[in-house]
Amino acid sequence: MKPSPRLQRARQRVNTLAKALRAIPRGRYVGILAALLGLVMLRSGIGAHKPFDWLMENALVFLLFTPLVLTYQRMPLSRVSYTLIFVFTCLHEVGAHWTYAQVPYDAWWQAHFGVTLNSLLGFERNNFDRLVHFCYGLLLAYPIREIFLRIANVRGFWGYFLPLDFTMSTSMIYELIEWGTAQVVGSNEGNDFLGSQGDIWDSQKDMASASLGALLAMTVIALITWRYKRDFAREFGESLRLKSTVPLGEDEVARIQMDANEEG
Repeated sequence: MKPSPRLQRARQRVNTLAKALRAIPRGRYVGILAALLGLVMLRSGIGAHKPFDWLMENALVFLLFTPLVLTYQRMPLSRVSYTLIFVFTCLHEVGAHWTYAQVPYDAWWQAHFGVTLNSLLGFERNNFDRLVHFCYGLLLAYPIREIFLRIANVRGFWGYFLPLDFTMSTSMIYELIEWGTAQVVGSNEGNDFLGSQGDIWDSQKDMASASLGALLAMTVIALITWRYKRDFAREFGESLRLKSTVPLGEDEVARIQMDANEEG
């Protein structure tokens, strides 16, 4: 069956973008992104609304980038993954500069369009933090998927579910870190770092936003793969097929003990 003209045009755009990215040497491309990110972080730190909060926010950035730097030579990621990480980190740096609860997006919008964005969308709070949590899932689910595919060799269903699961779990861990930090540093700095703005369900909504972003990203990737990959359905079904009929648990403990006794 011949692809539709619309699908052919979409494939041509994807191929053109892929060729453009491959034309730039990986080291040079990553170097450019790193230099730009350094400038963004420098600008974020200059005149930061609350320097202590900026330091706490960027401690998490260093935790993220340390393994990326250490594994670059052995396992460099794709240019797409590095770009998505770069975009997300830039958004995070905006929140770190102003503190998330005080990013003046409403004032910017009103200055350009004469009306606040919150009034148009019916928001009653500063929702920049919700945007970044959503983008955490939307932008980082693909790099996470790439790591799962290349290290754990997951296929089919698990190549989409595990990035979603990882995004949800790390989002929960981040909320626990926020809560723990707020308890340690005290009410003023802790409240700025939490950015809950008086919403008792803030943590749950943040986790839901990240999960929604990751779900959307994996759905889009699955649809693209389904259109391009002929054996998509076979691989998806094979990934859900029972690989072993032997129970684990107490039976596995008995087998381990038996093997140990035989080796002894």
